[in-house]
Amino acid sequence: MAEVAENIQNIIKPENLVYQKSPVLTDKVMHYCPGCSHGVVHKIIAEVIDEMGIQEDTIGVSPVGCSVFAYNYIDIDWHEAAHGRAPAVATGVKRVFPNKFVFSYQGDGDLAAIGTAETMHAVNRGENIVMVFINNAIYGMTGGQMAPTTMVGQVTATTPYGRDVDLNGYPLKITELIAQLPGAAYVTRQSVQTAAAVKKTKKAIRKAFEIQANKKGTAFVEVVATCNSGWKISPVDSNEWMEEHMFPFYPLGDLKDGEKEDPEALKMNV
Repeated sequence: MAEVAENIQNIIKPENLVYQKSPVLTDKVMHYCPGCSHGVVHKIIAEVIDEMGIQEDTIGVSPVGCSVFAYNYIDIDWHEAAHGRAPAVATGVKRVFPNKFVFSYQGDGDLAAIGTAETMHAVNRGENIVMVFINNAIYGMTGGQMAPTTMVGQVTATTPYGRDVDLNGYPLKITELIAQLPGAAYVTRQSVQTAAAVKKTKKAIRKAFEIQANKKGTAFVEVVATCNSGWKISPVDSNEWMEEHMFPFYPLGDLKDGEKEDPEALKMNV
């Protein structure tokens, strides 16, 4: 046993360390379903905060939805928001504490349904905040009902025969709408179903925080995600379903990369 213990100590030397849990993550066990994308995105955000050295200067705004308990897992200051109002709360927090890093973390039911107005107007004002948007095409917390982002033909608890455009309208590409607003500085859509995708998403989220640091305007990061419990399929099948059905409609990549428009250039000549 002593020899085994010695071998273990040799293996876990700091110089041999390849991966470790971010110190910004707490030790609490996450409540998310196995295979859920939320845990991966939480890990990414925690790593970015740690690597940028901004843990004491970051304030998150958590929504109503599956990620309502995000404050249990990421060890920073948090503010809870009413359903859909995270962008409005984040606006107030950032204006009171302009030197803090402020971000909202929201699902599609929160950001793209009840919170559409708050989302659009916060971006249109060019609020210097980060919005992280989890799009899993369903209402996960409340039992798998249709969301604004639910695909055409997708079966949910409230569309048992599949989403019907004549009855329910089209899936909402809110990220494309956001990209058209003059207050948006950086708008991107990423995913986390593979190691390569996780690296790209981490790069995007870090860039969003850097844009906030440089006061360029609103940074908006959509993460196309899975909800295997809501979709009633396995985690592996969820990733395949997402790639096959969601990626063609919600293509990955940057939609806008720059800074908010110069208001002086938009002024009327009087």
